[in-house]
Amino acid sequence: MAERAQIVIIGGGIMGLSIAYNLAKNHGIKDVVVLEKSYLCSGASGRNGGGVRAQFGSESNVRLMQESLRLCREFAAEMKINVWFREGGYLFLTRSAEGQASLEASVAVQNECGHPTEMWSPAEAKKLVPELDLDGVVAASYNPNDAVVFPWPFVWGYARGAQSHGVRVRTFTRVIGFETRGKAITKVVTDHGAIETSRVVNAAGAWSPQVAAMLGVELPNKPHRHEICSSEPLKPWLTPLVADLSNGLYFSQSTRGEIVGGISNHDVPEGIDMESSSKFLGLYAKALTRTVPLLGAVKVLRQWAGCYDLTPDQNPIVGQVDEVEEFYQASGFMGHGFMMAPVMGKLLAQHIAEGTELPLFSRWSLRRFKEGRLLREHMIIG
Repeated sequence: MAERAQIVIIGGGIMGLSIAYNLAKNHGIKDVVVLEKSYLCSGASGRNGGGVRAQFGSESNVRLMQESLRLCREFAAEMKINVWFREGGYLFLTRSAEGQASLEASVAVQNECGHPTEMWSPAEAKKLVPELDLDGVVAASYNPNDAVVFPWPFVWGYARGAQSHGVRVRTFTRVIGFETRGKAITKVVTDHGAIETSRVVNAAGAWSPQVAAMLGVELPNKPHRHEICSSEPLKPWLTPLVADLSNGLYFSQSTRGEIVGGISNHDVPEGIDMESSSKFLGLYAKALTRTVPLLGAVKVLRQWAGCYDLTPDQNPIVGQVDEVEEFYQASGFMGHGFMMAPVMGKLLAQHIAEGTELPLFSRWSLRRFKEGRLLREHMIIG
């Protein structure tokens, strides 16, 4: 274990590794240690559906994801690793007049940002995916530039890229405490020894509140189990990722042919729980076969779960906190941390290395909850 580091990043998921990679590559800060309590891809970064989209309802999220999509397109060439980037688009469905109005407002924002999304009738949606049963669907939106990737190579690529620039990635290393002097951090204490440092990034996802609590910082994030299912492989037939905003159903087809998807399930245990449930499978199967009846005969291969990292206003917590000096947050990304990590790693590395103040980070600061400046993002799946 290194005894000293300029920066310690807690969390070896895609967010922490992206920050580390950008610090080393773009800013020359190579004396960085990334601590992961388990193996790489053990958390949400290795358990998500791999969707990458800019169809959001707020301008800040749309513009962020436009840049993140660009970085994702270039990732394989930069890191020399195949991520199976598939630009098949996202097709959103809605089943109510209220949902249609909300979708129309979001599409207007996306087009103002130069992300060419179209509002479609159910008939137009069925032309793209003839297998859909759109009974009850009142409107849809489609953007061909949204995409799906295979998550694991993104994590491995950032880890290998960061290490090639001198970053030390320590797996199976659990943070158990901190040493401080006044408001300053002096050491990160792990189960393998202590690391002297004055700068810490909390990128532990659903575990971030536990990390922050060791320093007396209260984060309002709540973990929420989200389950995913994968079918036997089928011949290619589905181009976009399809998402139903009325119930949180989403599904896409992988490069190997599996139908991979999930659905909202609000009746889950509190706290961190990555067990699978039969209730999810029932909810998912009912909604999926309602939308694509032909999939009723398809066999399920496997089912798994990970944790969303939820905040009260469905927006992340990013940047420094008031209680502790140089304790940076990068959590609360709902189910979108994976797709936002390429651009957030770039921006957070700039903020940490150069002290650059970004208006976005002021909006997403922890302070907003005390000040009542809550935000909203309604284009949330699951």
